[in-house]
Amino acid sequence: MKYNKISPYIAATGLLVVLACSSPKKSFVTENNRDAIDKKVDSVLALMTLEEKVGQMNQYNGFWEVTGPVPKDGAAALKYEHLKKGWVGSMLNVKGVKDVKALQKIAVEETRLGIPVIFGYDVIHGYKTISPIPLAEAASWDMEAIKKSAEIAAAEAAASGLNWTFAPMVDVSRDARWGRVMEGAGEDPYLNSQIAVARVKGFQGDFGEFNVAACVKHFAGYSFAESGRDYNTVDISNNTLHNIVLPPFKAALEAGALTFMNSFNELEGIPATGNPYLQREILKGQWNFKGFVVSDWGSLGEMVSHGYAKDLKEAAERAANAGSDMDMESYGYVAHLTALVREGKVSEDKIDDAVRRILRVKFTLGLFDNPYKYCDETREQQTIGKKEFQDGVLDMAKKSIVLLKNDNNLLPLKKEGLKIAVIGALANDKTSPLGSWRIGADDGTAVSVLEGLQNYKGNRISYAKGADVAIGQTVFASETHINTTDKSGFTEAISTAKGADVVIMVLGEHGLQTGEGRSRASLDLPGVQQELLEEVYKVNSNIVLVLNNGRPLTIPWAAQHIPAIVEGWQLGTQSGNAIAQVLYGDYNPSGKLPMSFPKSVGQLPLYYNHKSTGRPGNGQPTESVFWSHYIDEQNAPLYPFGYGLSYSKFEYSNFKISASSFGKGGNITVSVDVKNISNVDGKEVVQLYIRDLVGSVTRPVKELKGFELTEIKAGQTKTVTFTINEKTIEFYTANNKWEAEPGDFKVYVGTNSDTRTELPFSYITN
Repeated sequence: MKYNKISPYIAATGLLVVLACSSPKKSFVTENNRDAIDKKVDSVLALMTLEEKVGQMNQYNGFWEVTGPVPKDGAAALKYEHLKKGWVGSMLNVKGVKDVKALQKIAVEETRLGIPVIFGYDVIHGYKTISPIPLAEAASWDMEAIKKSAEIAAAEAAASGLNWTFAPMVDVSRDARWGRVMEGAGEDPYLNSQIAVARVKGFQGDFGEFNVAACVKHFAGYSFAESGRDYNTVDISNNTLHNIVLPPFKAALEAGALTFMNSFNELEGIPATGNPYLQREILKGQWNFKGFVVSDWGSLGEMVSHGYAKDLKEAAERAANAGSDMDMESYGYVAHLTALVREGKVSEDKIDDAVRRILRVKFTLGLFDNPYKYCDETREQQTIGKKEFQDGVLDMAKKSIVLLKNDNNLLPLKKEGLKIAVIGALANDKTSPLGSWRIGADDGTAVSVLEGLQNYKGNRISYAKGADVAIGQTVFASETHINTTDKSGFTEAISTAKGADVVIMVLGEHGLQTGEGRSRASLDLPGVQQELLEEVYKVNSNIVLVLNNGRPLTIPWAAQHIPAIVEGWQLGTQSGNAIAQVLYGDYNPSGKLPMSFPKSVGQLPLYYNHKSTGRPGNGQPTESVFWSHYIDEQNAPLYPFGYGLSYSKFEYSNFKISASSFGKGGNITVSVDVKNISNVDGKEVVQLYIRDLVGSVTRPVKELKGFELTEIKAGQTKTVTFTINEKTIEFYTANNKWEAEPGDFKVYVGTNSDTRTELPFSYITN
């Protein structure tokens, strides 16, 4: 049967005249066409049986080799039959135009109503061309670059048949033991919110041919897992939920995000997938979210393991009633939801609401206008790996690098006349730099650090592996395979270092030692790498340590002894070129840490915007033991949130405030002069922090409320100005709402969260 417009059934019967409008090339959602989409959605819904409605709420993983024979038995055969009946609303992990088109053809041309399937995939920081891991991108503090990175990822994914990404992850992360810190934007809700907006806009654009629907995750509290252990219990206050966890989600929603994903964790003893407070009261109620909520992989069924449901049927009942619209790979809805409706345990109105939301997203993406919109093989071939994408991820990678230490201006390196020893297995690794969550990419496609350095021909480079970091690491390995015994390469590394003018040591975590399920109890350099570093240091202390990692590490020995330290993260396809260009000074680093680096894992969770407590550390007499501290470690981090050096030197002066107070509807401004006192042009992230001295609930010692990334030429002075108004000082108060409370405040402006330069002001309401 030939497909014609909306579906063969609708085209033949003429029941959906409202849908026979012309198909615009772009389908950007505005207030003017939202009502039109809703009318179309209702027209489709009116034609659907209960089973077909429930089918739209069912998402299956790719279940057979599309180019092979049709499955005849087992789970794959059942899923295939469900697809042909129109009982599959979405599929994930199917990629490539050929396979997507084949499955879409079944959904559109062989089912009764021909409703298109939406195809989802974890396009987290790139599809084939890989950008830095999201935590690294956050270190850029460059919203335009982050938006562009998401645009590149969306363009390649869309060209490959995909129309939905399970990103961005906007979980505020305070505990570096949690492996998924690499997938987010760090410890601060304000920075997370800005990045959430940039990534949503980058992915979704105007919903054209090179855009995909964003999915904001994980709603909510997932990153607060106890002990930093993935999937663990979460127990946080309502204050923390509203003031720390939820703001990035709200910002993403206001940026137009089409979908949300709930999370594996419980909150207040109720798993998020079955949590009506999160999904119905806050997201769909208070925030008026019009898109749909998808469960995380199997999280509906996991409510049985949580002890919140006795079996899968009860889990389906609880999830549907709570507002979870689509079941990812639990099979609970497709197996039980129809019966639950007929038994009166789930109302059909709730089913209709969920299906409306799902259909609305499909209409918004233009899938009803053209189900094969994303299925152009020529476009796929022309798009993947384009040079402009390579240039884009290189730019993003350079902006993500953070210079942590540079004693005696060891960096940048001279381009001629040096003997350079490059040491470390990660220096010659072309897969690890791709990082975790790059499942669409091919192994071995990253530019290694060694290759990047070898592009500079004026110096003599020698390489020695020293020691492997991880042995036989695979994506789904249950063990981390850290090398803790093999030091056979130490001798060669030490010998290579002895005769060098400069030693570049590339150490850290393998790209698959971070990410989902990769929690760590220790944050030291894994395996024998710390010993390798110390042994090389004994024969040549002129070391540049390049860290490749997906989370903050505990490196107090290196911070004390190594003269130059570069946070090089896992930077994606162009990793080696980016690092080399920074080391040689062709790019002046401007990155700032989005997470504090601890001195010891015992400090975790660690974050700058902590509370004062009744016995704060600041100002307490050292001879007294009775205050909040450790007896064997300082409270302060090794490197604070917002920290990062440059080859330029910046001097702050003339910090001014326009008035000592403001009232309702008013504002004040603060300004500071920033001078580049070096002979090198550079960029500085000027950061604004505020402290609310007294509140109806206790307030953090400092909160990021603004920043400006500004380029300042050598010798130039720039005045940076920030505006403070009621919105700036709002928080979730004891009245259980967002509002600005009258009172006294301090404002700080500086180069990182440890800035002490302050001025007072007041907010007055009468």
